[in-house]
Amino acid sequence: MLTVYLAQKDARVPWYARALALGLVAYAFSPIDPIPDFIPVLGYLDELVVLPLGVVALRRLIPDGVLDEYRERVVAGARLSQRERRSFAAVVIAAWLLIAVLLAGWVWRFLG
Repeated sequence: MLTVYLAQKDARVPWYARALALGLVAYAFSPIDPIPDFIPVLGYLDELVVLPLGVVALRRLIPDGVLDEYRERVVAGARLSQRERRSFAAVVIAAWLLIAVLLAGWVWRFLG
């Protein structure tokens, strides 16, 4: 996931691949699980399906040279700076706030 996160910041990566990468990284590292793991089968099925499909899609969307370059950086020991960690946390929080707002709007329309 670190490779994907670093690669999505590269200008050679299309905007839609960046959006998918941010969403996938936020989903993978989010403390809130859309389907709780204590639900038999479905709890782990979301991670077993969503994450691999997202990674396969990203491998097709991100140019090979870019992905190889960042994969080598990660293997060489690339780490996130404090600023990058904070921005990553902000992305995860913003994604969940957006989901909460959309869900609240849907419930409001449904009940109202």
